[in-house]
Amino acid sequence: MQYMILIYEPEDAYAGEAGEAALKDIVAKHMVLAAELRAKGAMKDGSGLQDSSTATTVVTRGGRQTLHDGPFAETREHLGGYYLIDVPDLDEALAIARRVPVVDGGKVEVRPLAVH
Repeated sequence: MQYMILIYEPEDAYAGEAGEAALKDIVAKHMVLAAELRAKGAMKDGSGLQDSSTATTVVTRGGRQTLHDGPFAETREHLGGYYLIDVPDLDEALAIARRVPVVDGGKVEVRPLAVH
């Protein structure tokens, strides 16, 4: 079954010199995890995302669409990246999610892909 692992972190987690050092450490840990998942055949895709200030959201209301700069949700967290994995079950997906490196206060969401 395929699962999306979504990584949410505080928007300012990597600000300043300390943040840049933390980012290097986190990225290195992601590279290790991704290599392991690829070697097992579990990782189908994954990537970090640019800062939420680069987002554009399409909102549909009453049959009309409008564009908005930034993410739709007003939040202090942003979607920073994702893994798309293919594993036997939710337990395995959760085991991987627990290994995803995040800064303090970060969250990792696991969601199965819809089958249509």
